[in-house]
Order: sequence, then C-alpha cells, then structure tokens
Amino acid sequence: MRKITINPGSLKPALYFVLTAFFLLSFHSGSLAQVRDSTTVKSLIKTEILPASLIGAGSIISGSQFEKNLQTNLRNTVGNTYEFRIDDYMQYAPIAELYIADMCGVKAKNHWFDQTKYLIISNVITASITHGLKYITLKTRPSGGMYSFPSGHTTLAFTNASVLYHEFNETSPLLAYSGFAFSMATASFRMINNKHWLSDVMVGAGIGLLVTHLVYHFEPLKNFNPFKKDLKITIIPQFDDHNPGLYAAYQF
Repeated sequence: MRKITINPGSLKPALYFVLTAFFLLSFHSGSLAQVRDSTTVKSLIKTEILPASLIGAGSIISGSQFEKNLQTNLRNTVGNTYEFRIDDYMQYAPIAELYIADMCGVKAKNHWFDQTKYLIISNVITASITHGLKYITLKTRPSGGMYSFPSGHTTLAFTNASVLYHEFNETSPLLAYSGFAFSMATASFRMINNKHWLSDVMVGAGIGLLVTHLVYHFEPLKNFNPFKKDLKITIIPQFDDHNPGLYAAYQF
C-alpha cells in the first residue's frame, strides 16, 4: 500500500466549517419550529443527532493512525490490486428507485416535480459543501492524489437515499430504507477500492443526511410547481404493460 502523509491540522478549518454550519442551521430551524410547535423542534434535533455525530466523529479521526491502520488492513484483506468500480453506479440507484416507484404508482409524500425539485436542491447544496471542503483540506487519498475529504460519491449516495426515504417512509418503509443499502455499499466500496478513508465516507454520509433533512424541513420553493392539478395541467409518470411513459392532461 502506498505510504502517504496527512496533516491532521489541515482538517481543523473543515471541522469548524461543518460544525458551525450545522449549529447555525439547527438554531435557525429550531427557532422557526419552536414558534409553530415545540414537538417539531424536538423531532428535528433528534433526527440531526446521527448526521452531526458522523460529521463530528469523522472529522476527529481524519488523519489518525486508526484510520490508516484500518485502510491498510482492509486492502490487505481484499488485495492491494483489487478494484471494482460498482460504486460509480450504485450512488444513483436511489434516484432510479424514486422514479420507478412513481411510474408504478407507489404513493409518495410529494408530487414528482416536487421530488425532483428537492432532489436537485439537496444535491446542489451537498455538492457545494463537499467540494468546498475538498479544496480547504487538500487531504491525500489512500491511493494518492488530492481532494479525499469528504467523499463526493458517498455524499451523493446518501443525499439521494435520503430523498427516497423522505418521500416513501410513511407509505412504503421497505422502499424508503432500501436506498440506504445502496448508499452504504457505495461508501464501503470507496474504501475497498482505496479511493477514500473511513473519515471521508463518514463525513460525506453526514452531510448528505443533514442537508436533505433540512431541505425537507424548510421545503424551499414549496409553492412552485407548474404541473399540479390546480393549474389545470397534470403530467404523471406511468408504467403500463411493462412500458414506461407519461400521462398528460389539461383541464379546460
């Protein structure tokens, strides 16, 4: 395995950046929710514990001897020449599940246009944070090269899985949670393929979970949907006789 050097001190700005953003978002969302319902703020804080823990713990162990030894042992187990790039594709699996479920008529929380809207918004925000941190930390990958922290593949995979979860957790729990199987597999293969350290995938997962939850909490551009029935236009993805298509109607 290629020997690399990481300066843990270079990750301090990233830790400060992520945690500061988290607490500001938590305070803002908590303040608004408290005005409406004290139960909402408790629920919001509870759901943010996991992503905050992943971000915090991942930032702390980044560059540590623990994660270096873990990566070395992992590569020794699978073989130092092993590479299986299925992670390049699995990160998009939750998106495919989302729209296939829509075409099959599975009831979702939102209209398909709103799903797409929140999917795009979540991914734009998480990608901006992830790439910003990559250029701040300049952390070396296990295989060499820069921009290891955090993992972009993992961030994208958990963002997509979180959107799937929020859309179907009340109507189809199995479908809702299935996306996380793909996102965790993506994170695992980023390490198995020697592209990322444990801390990289932990923080990437935390960012994806945290941002997507906040997007669904605030529902930006909530009233913007040109395809809803109240505007006399209806466009619905459908899946009939094993053929995908669109149902379109205009009410006069």
